[in-house]
Amino acid sequence: MNRLNATTKYKGVIYAMVTAFLWGFLPIFLKVALQDIDPISIVWFRFSFAFAVLFLYYLFTDRKQLNIIKRPPLILIIAAIALGVNYIGFLQGLNYTSPSNAQIIIQSGPIMLALAGVIFFKERLNLKQMIGFGIAGIGLFLFYRNQLQEFIHDTNAFNLGFFWVELAAVTWVLYAVLQKKLVQQYPAQVLNMVLYGIPALIYTPMADFSAFSGLDLKTWAIVIFLGINTLIAYGSIALAFKYTEAYKVSIIVTLNPIITLLTMAVLAKLQVDWIQTENLNLFSLIGAILVIGGAVTAVFFSREKKKKAMAKSTT
Repeated sequence: MNRLNATTKYKGVIYAMVTAFLWGFLPIFLKVALQDIDPISIVWFRFSFAFAVLFLYYLFTDRKQLNIIKRPPLILIIAAIALGVNYIGFLQGLNYTSPSNAQIIIQSGPIMLALAGVIFFKERLNLKQMIGFGIAGIGLFLFYRNQLQEFIHDTNAFNLGFFWVELAAVTWVLYAVLQKKLVQQYPAQVLNMVLYGIPALIYTPMADFSAFSGLDLKTWAIVIFLGINTLIAYGSIALAFKYTEAYKVSIIVTLNPIITLLTMAVLAKLQVDWIQTENLNLFSLIGAILVIGGAVTAVFFSREKKKKAMAKSTT
């Protein structure tokens, strides 16, 4: 039984890693999409695309799951509205700052989620896991040292970009806490269908449909990727919440800015002209190593306890 439980939790870790990977590329593609489409229309398309895929899936495979659309639980409605605010907040923040700066600010979300896991779900951290959090925190500070300095001196980004992205972080935590509760009672993707559908409905009157009529093939590919990213990333994180603790999901999600910054560094080397790029220095590289090391410690150091529990159960 303990071995099965351990396997299930590692499954949750894998799902969280899929989300972190996809979210690492997300702000870069969003920033490019903003050159041709307004934020609300992008958000509307992402939610509508993801909802349509899940709705059609259940329409042809298990129609009884569609009954949740008629009477969704109240906390699911609240979670959906929070997710809708999260999307527009992050995208508006990207309008006023860079992908890297947006990723710096949004990291307050996973940190608040980790605290919420301890407070609301009574999740316990052992000493070695807390040390892992500490290492990851130091790593994040070193990793973003230069970017933070530039960000603080940019008053426009601070006033507008910070506000919007921090709003996105707070509402994401609200969504995540409610999703963590709901996913224990309902299928994860059924919940996601409603979580996508309600914001899509809310943003429909505000979307500029004409913005999509003149898009070239490259921009359409980016927009479709954003829809697929929503579908897979949030589908994966819902399953991660189902199979493992919220604090583990939060520490893994903090890895996604590493992917963003490394990708931006590669683009800088390639000297692309379609997005403003940034370079990594020695502090950033050391910080990246510490973040990854701290995350591994925090997530996987519970093995010792599990082995002891398994040993006791066999004696």
